[in-house]
Amino acid sequence: MAKKVRRKLEEEEAAAFEFPVFDEVAFMRKEFDLGMGLALAGMLALVAGFASWALTVSGVPWWGPFLLGLLIVALTPVVIGRIRPSTHIYTKGDWAGLIALVFFAWLAVWFVLVNVAAAPI
Repeated sequence: MAKKVRRKLEEEEAAAFEFPVFDEVAFMRKEFDLGMGLALAGMLALVAGFASWALTVSGVPWWGPFLLGLLIVALTPVVIGRIRPSTHIYTKGDWAGLIALVFFAWLAVWFVLVNVAAAPI
């Protein structure tokens, strides 16, 4: 008898589950906003890289361009939030990804431009 009761409960639980409704419009809006944030973060990284390179070539000690780049990286959420007011939907992971993108892209652009400028022709 106990086996029959157990089977009935399992069948009722399995039948009671329904997948939640997927909101396609909200998903696409968030993805579009994340894409725009990604493009803005890329532009900020290019600006930071070129500014750091310009300071390096002009003879400023290494810590000057480095601090400028870190300042731009730290201000990334503020700048993107001012340009795109719909960033309230971003999660901590979204912001972490954008900040990491700006940081590593800034370093890459800065290092590549310094190496190209210092290469003998």
